[in-house]
Amino acid sequence: MRVDAAAWIRAFAALIDEHADELTALDAAIGDADHGTNMRRGMAAAVAALDDSTPDTAAEIYKQTAMVLIRTIGGASGPLYGTFFLRLATALGDDPETSTDIGDFARVFRAGLDGVIARGKAEPGDKTMIDALAPAADALEKQAADRTDHSTTGADTTETGSAALDAAVAAAASGRDATTALVARKGRASYLGERSAGHQDPGATSAALLVRAARQALR
Repeated sequence: MRVDAAAWIRAFAALIDEHADELTALDAAIGDADHGTNMRRGMAAAVAALDDSTPDTAAEIYKQTAMVLIRTIGGASGPLYGTFFLRLATALGDDPETSTDIGDFARVFRAGLDGVIARGKAEPGDKTMIDALAPAADALEKQAADRTDHSTTGADTTETGSAALDAAVAAAASGRDATTALVARKGRASYLGERSAGHQDPGATSAALLVRAARQALR
């Protein structure tokens, strides 16, 4: 399996554009009411950068995307999504592909998640994007472990890759939905205290779209 890096960025941008109003409405309830607008601007800029010059390797694509997002997305989202993609680039190194098997993609995705955790100082249950990304990472790693336990060929098939990403998408969506009942402990939403409960987190919502975009970019 391979998640095409450029296709992932483009698919994420398309999903963000489609759901920008929803993201902004969610953010209006517990934040600054600008998450959808900021993410749409940043991802549009990332796609424009790809249109202008698509790097040769996945790592370079992720690094370029990270720099664009850090520069163009306001608030905390730019540094957090930028860090995610930077960590992907670092984990890949000079590998010309995004991943060669489930285990490799799970490793790279986990590196991105760890970067976001380190940058944002958040944990699962804090009502942030981590609540969507962490379950997705866990699902990918479980699929990788199951493949290792049962594989006789040593190679991933398209069906295997699809199952892994499908599991990650479902896990991210469940994590996103679970944020509704949580009390925010990080970011602007935390200022609301108990009043933040009952609202779906916009960061977890955009993060779930990131995972869905990876599924769409599976080759």
